[in-house]
Amino acid sequence: MEIKVKRVYEEPADGDGLRVLVDRLWPRGVSRPKAKIDLWLKDIAPSNELRSWYGHDPEKWPEFRTRYFAELDSRPESVEEFIGRARSGTVTLLYSSREQRLNNAHALKEYLQARAR
Repeated sequence: MEIKVKRVYEEPADGDGLRVLVDRLWPRGVSRPKAKIDLWLKDIAPSNELRSWYGHDPEKWPEFRTRYFAELDSRPESVEEFIGRARSGTVTLLYSSREQRLNNAHALKEYLQARAR
């Protein structure tokens, strides 16, 4: 399984594989046909409370990851379903945040790679 991370506003590419939106909210200004999203997993996204608390504050990143991983641990069915779909090839996690490094998609990639081993 290869996991990529990409901002949903970037153009889809042939090498993206399964394109999965991992945000709880649909991204502003993006039409479904243009985004070419294969799967939208709201259940695997951070809760609204966690997302609001974090607010992309870099100082909160370590605690955000800890809390997000705990949320994911509490949703094993959603995580296992995703891993099952992703095992067949390349998966691109799509996010809408302007923050390109410290966001839920990168945290989710780290979590999934650890679980898939």
